[in-house]
Amino acid sequence: MKTLKVGVIGCGSIAQHRHLPEYQANKNVEIVAVCDPNEARVNEIAAKYEAKAYTNYEELLASGEVDVVSVCTPNYLHAPISIAALEAGVHVLCEKPMATSQEEADAMIEAAKKSGKKLMIAHNQRFVPSHQKARQLIESGEIGKLYSFRTAFGHPGPEGWSVDGKDSWFFRKEQAFIGAMGDLGVHKTDLLRYLLGEDITEVGAFVETSAKDFADVDDNAVCVLKTESGVVGTLAASWAYTAKEDNSTIIYGEKAILRLEDHPTYSLIVQYATGEVVNYELGKIQSNDEGGQSSSQVVDHFVESILTDKEPLITGEEGMKSLAVILAALKSSDTKQITRV
Repeated sequence: MKTLKVGVIGCGSIAQHRHLPEYQANKNVEIVAVCDPNEARVNEIAAKYEAKAYTNYEELLASGEVDVVSVCTPNYLHAPISIAALEAGVHVLCEKPMATSQEEADAMIEAAKKSGKKLMIAHNQRFVPSHQKARQLIESGEIGKLYSFRTAFGHPGPEGWSVDGKDSWFFRKEQAFIGAMGDLGVHKTDLLRYLLGEDITEVGAFVETSAKDFADVDDNAVCVLKTESGVVGTLAASWAYTAKEDNSTIIYGEKAILRLEDHPTYSLIVQYATGEVVNYELGKIQSNDEGGQSSSQVVDHFVESILTDKEPLITGEEGMKSLAVILAALKSSDTKQITRV
């Protein structure tokens, strides 16, 4: 089998904790290049992975050395770098949110179509065992008609995790464009679309900055969402859950309630209307805490989709639909009106 040559563009925390170690662990790839404008950082990472260091992504792409890149940069660079890579005939795994506007997302999808190369967005929540099991239960009719849901993704904020702490691009509007909603909320819109098997059509949202006085992006958001079949529920995304991460989802159906990642031991609890309760121990969700799942499976899935020439689970189109919900939430918060996606 062909060994894919990989370059990682952006050497911050997500590259260091996820992409680089997961590529290194995959026997079908070889990390040949890393890129970051911070020279000291990129040289250190290059030495660690025995890869070539670049401070300019255009030079990396022009080298013709790579088959695949991961784009792990600040949000505002996702689209331009992904498009440049696709136009250079390189497969792209892009971090979320895929872009900062609908136009950018469209341009990325178009570039992938034209080049015939794969574009995947790194929404890792679809690979969590409890989420996959819940989707099966919903699809099989086990839960009956769906009535409602609530999902949350919150932690104390990226300053504890980002390589640059409080000086991180995460908190700067011109680089991030969007805060907790782009960092965490978009993961949950993607998860809900995956679990429920339908799109979200309307959003009402409050998107605030209340916890991080040094940030000029949102750090606390609560949204009410409605799906195409009329299922309603809430989504919270926050950098203000100061003591403990919350990454839970609850689905309320006619025959049962599903509790996902809502218990320290059981990653999925099914509470049937008959009174029966089934607890599943399916392994921990990936998290930045010690003891979280070691691999997000995103890289392995992407590599496999290239080698077998199959569509990845989260295509550009899928990433765009999940981003569109976030863009609608921002509009709703600004206009104080329910917004159509």
